[in-house]
Amino acid sequence: MKRAWWKESVVYQIYPRSFKDTTGNGVGDLRGILSELDTLRDLGVDIIWLSPVYESPNDDNGYDIADYRAIMAEFGTMADFDELLDGIHDRGMRLIMDLVANHTSDEHAWFTESRASLDNPKRDYYIWREGRTGPDGQSLPPNNWRSFFSGPAWERDEATGQYYLHLFTRKQPDLNWENPAVRKEIADVVDFWLAKGVDGFRMDVISLISKRGYGDTPHSEFNDTIANVYANGPRVHEFLQEMVRDVISRYDVMTVGEGPGIGLAEGPLYVNEDRGELNMVFHFGHMFMDHGPGGKFDPVDVGLPAFKKVFLDWDRAMAGGGWNSLFLGNHDFPRMVSRYGDDGEHWWASARALCLMLMSMRGTPYVYQGDEIGMTNVAFPSIGDYRDVETLNAWAEEVVEGGREPEDFLRAVHRQGRDNARTPYQWSDAPDAGFTASGRPWIAVNPNFPRVNLAAQRHDPDSIWAFYRRMIAFRKAHP
Repeated sequence: MKRAWWKESVVYQIYPRSFKDTTGNGVGDLRGILSELDTLRDLGVDIIWLSPVYESPNDDNGYDIADYRAIMAEFGTMADFDELLDGIHDRGMRLIMDLVANHTSDEHAWFTESRASLDNPKRDYYIWREGRTGPDGQSLPPNNWRSFFSGPAWERDEATGQYYLHLFTRKQPDLNWENPAVRKEIADVVDFWLAKGVDGFRMDVISLISKRGYGDTPHSEFNDTIANVYANGPRVHEFLQEMVRDVISRYDVMTVGEGPGIGLAEGPLYVNEDRGELNMVFHFGHMFMDHGPGGKFDPVDVGLPAFKKVFLDWDRAMAGGGWNSLFLGNHDFPRMVSRYGDDGEHWWASARALCLMLMSMRGTPYVYQGDEIGMTNVAFPSIGDYRDVETLNAWAEEVVEGGREPEDFLRAVHRQGRDNARTPYQWSDAPDAGFTASGRPWIAVNPNFPRVNLAAQRHDPDSIWAFYRRMIAFRKAHP
């Protein structure tokens, strides 16, 4: 097993919108991150993973990119970014960016051109298909594919009458990686940031970039469609090897790919050291296991043996030259102590136990902001309190159109919704948890912030924060 700096590091994920607001607009920003770099160094983390800060209309909170080379004004300027990068490096830490390359925003200049006409030079930057004709002569989508965010994965564009593919929201059209010009564009984006000094990338849904044909999915459960239709397409490894060969291999950086649909058999193909692809993937063996037949908002209970087996199986799968990412949560999933532990009577012990598990296994551990102080799920009383497009789309489909009881759906959101992990960081017991001075955070703060906050734990040797510090230090002392 070869040694590498990213194998002996601890990664800390920042969701910028919810980290710290310094401008008073209720949205976290780059200067807020800069102001707390010493706090992160004190925790002991080595690598900061920054969720997208690119120019975006925010249909999916920055994962719909309108300009890969510009900073969203809400977060600051490119000068702020450069200062942040220097500040991270000056403290002996590294920064990885979020590369969203399966899709762009429909407000990206490429898509504006692509949708303009059938013969536009950028038409083939995206995936366009003719619709099917229904029994009454109406236009229907090209197939029965569903979006990750509810509804069909196709949107008819009035300009040409064709449909474009969007595996996520209708404002996130999928790029056509079969087009060499698209791959060159993405390679140039990667090179732009690496030349700036960024230390690598977390690659969003990278397992989906190669499509395998456009017939109907025969699967009734969505996770089966992900694994067997959307993910691990026939050219995905070719595309990744090309990117590594042409750009990434020229830099000493790390890569981790988000891998919905990547199973035990496929994982080593993405990460084994002789493959020339990625350093790690985020598999979802444990992240989808509590999804019921109706998906994430139809949750089922999972027992401890099944949970442990996922980690044991993946550790064994990577023993032949691969490397695992170790994580229990991020911006797309509920808070780990609420999901895998107990955030009531056993909150303190559960948060520490989960930290102990992550920090003592083989692989690179990832800490999501707030987990180091035991932040928990939130139970907002109304759908109007939520901001996440996935939750709002599912409400429209299941409650408004489908007749599901609102209380039943909200119970599922309280358990499974992505906004559980996106409430503002709880710095102190000051108003709005010290996140903003505006009194108007972009999403409400978890009401438990007077009890769960960093200031209350920072100097308490028995706190969750202190336990994370000790475990990170112990891990580094015993490579």
